[in-house]
Amino acid sequence: MSPVRRGALITAVVLLAATLGACSTAGVDRDRPKVLTTFTVLADIAGNVAGPHAEAVSLTKFGAEIHGYEPTPGDLHKAMDASLVVVNGLHLDDWFERFLTDIDVPRIVASDGIDPMHISDIPGATASDVDRPNPHAWMSPIAAKVYADNIAAGLARVDPDHADDYRRNAVQYGRQLDAEQQRLIDAVATLPANERALVSCEGAFSYLARDTGLTEHYIWPVNSEQEATPQQMRRTVDFVRDRAVPAVFCESTVNDAPMRQVQGDTGARYGGTLYVDSLSEADGPVPTYLDLLRHDISTIVAGLTGKDADHVEP
Repeated sequence: MSPVRRGALITAVVLLAATLGACSTAGVDRDRPKVLTTFTVLADIAGNVAGPHAEAVSLTKFGAEIHGYEPTPGDLHKAMDASLVVVNGLHLDDWFERFLTDIDVPRIVASDGIDPMHISDIPGATASDVDRPNPHAWMSPIAAKVYADNIAAGLARVDPDHADDYRRNAVQYGRQLDAEQQRLIDAVATLPANERALVSCEGAFSYLARDTGLTEHYIWPVNSEQEATPQQMRRTVDFVRDRAVPAVFCESTVNDAPMRQVQGDTGARYGGTLYVDSLSEADGPVPTYLDLLRHDISTIVAGLTGKDADHVEP
C-alpha cells in the first residue's frame, strides 16, 4: 500500500475514533480484555487460551483470503479498542503490522520462537521462488503449541490477575494438540510410501508435511495472487505422474482451476478441499482449529486411498 493511502487510512481512523467516541464502548464487556487477532485460526487458538477471562475476535471474516489483505478504517478502530493484538508474523500479516506503529496497543507475534521453513526449502521449489519464510506454521500442531504459549504470555502481561489460568489453559490445549499430532502421524503411516505425497495448489502445508511424514508438492509458492505458470503446471504434472500420486487437492481460499487441470492431465483423483487460512462458520466443516486439522487429514487420507472421508479415522 502506498504511503499516501496509508496516511489517509490513519487519518480516517483518527476521525472515526473521534466521531464514535463514547458510542464505541456500548455493549462492550470492559471487565474482560479483548484480544484482536488477524485471522480466524488465531482467534480460535487465542480463545482456547483465554477461556472465560478474555474475548478473542478475528479482524478478518470466516473464509477470507488473508494474504495481502488491506485493513480498513473500521479494522484499525477495532485495534484501538483492543487490549492485545495478536499477529502471526513470518510476513503473513505485514499488511497490519505496519499500521500498529501508530496505535498504542500491546501486541505479540504468535510465531515467535518457531524455526521457520523457507519457500526455497520446499521440495520442488525453483530458483525463481524467493527465499522467504513460509508463514503457515500453525498448520503443524507442534508449532501451534508455541502459538498458544506466546498468546498465554501476552494475556498474562495485560491481565496479570489471571496469568496462571492462561498458562494452565495453554498447557491443556497443548495436550489436545499433541493428541492431534499423533493422530496425524498414525494416519499418514497407513499410506503406502508413494501415496505419502500431498499435492496442493499453494505451498501452505510445509510444516504439516514435515512433522507428519508427508512429501509436499505445490503448483505455486505462498502467494495468493500468483497465477500458475506453464512451468509450474508442467512440474506438478510430472511429479504426480512420476510418483503415481493418486489424488491432488486445493485450498479453500484459492482458485482450484489449475489443480483441476493437473487432475485432468494425470488421471489423478481430485481429493477435495483443504482448509488453511480460515475457519468456517459454526455450522461449516471446520468451525475450530482442531476441526480444521481433523478435516484436512481425513480428506487427505481419504483422497489418497479412495475411501469415503466419513470412514477415515484421523
